[in-house]
Amino acid sequence: MSIEKKVARLVEEKIAEINRPDLFIVDVKMHGNKLNILVDGDSGIGIAECAQISRYVGFKLEEENTIETAYNLEVSSPGVDFPLSSQRQYNKNIGRELAIKMADGAKKEGRLLAVNQTNLTIEEKIKEKGKKAQLVESLIPIEQITETKVLISFK
Repeated sequence: MSIEKKVARLVEEKIAEINRPDLFIVDVKMHGNKLNILVDGDSGIGIAECAQISRYVGFKLEEENTIETAYNLEVSSPGVDFPLSSQRQYNKNIGRELAIKMADGAKKEGRLLAVNQTNLTIEEKIKEKGKKAQLVESLIPIEQITETKVLISFK
């Protein structure tokens, strides 16, 4: 079993133990001597939960001597620059502006209206030359998306 899979299992154990079924794993990666765990929640995640997960995972990895060299363990929520990767993350961001990169190289921006297993529905502004911009609903197949990020507005 890979380190990432073992760590994901430990994180899931701790999520169940602290009784927060709204929490979910976004990513687990071992980069050299750094173990990054990204966890999010349908209603967010706080520092306290990140600390509990970190202590639990760190203790279990040490107890089982899973990683034999020195390493840094980091548990956090994904930042705004981290791409969305799961339907739960999309659900959490309904109503927010997204920047979407498509497999064919096209880029789309719009407000996320809905998401299901196969598609996103966004409202995007379409501007034709000489005409006023119009809001248009677009259905985007998830399999054609290579990256989606939430756009932050400071207006």
